[in-house]
Amino acid sequence: MSEQRPLTVHIGHDELIIRRRYEVVSICNDILIALWFIAGSIMFFYSSLMVPGTWCFLLGSIELLIRPIIRLTRLVHIRSMHATGRSSGPASETSMDF
Repeated sequence: MSEQRPLTVHIGHDELIIRRRYEVVSICNDILIALWFIAGSIMFFYSSLMVPGTWCFLLGSIELLIRPIIRLTRLVHIRSMHATGRSSGPASETSMDF
């Protein structure tokens, strides 16, 4: 059985920092989505909290819209780095990108 070596992709230091920052923003956004929907779901158990619960669902839905905006912004940012020559090597996108 042969050992599989890990795939090493060389990207610039600046690009790695940018990717990590956007990843943190994306994770925080996902946490907010979950919190809005959990709060809204709990509020729906009480008729007096239906309106605030509905607002929580609306906020969660808006956060879902923000997710692709974060990804698109990151891609544009990384591509602009490559266009200005601030990064070494091509940007590599994977299915693991958020």
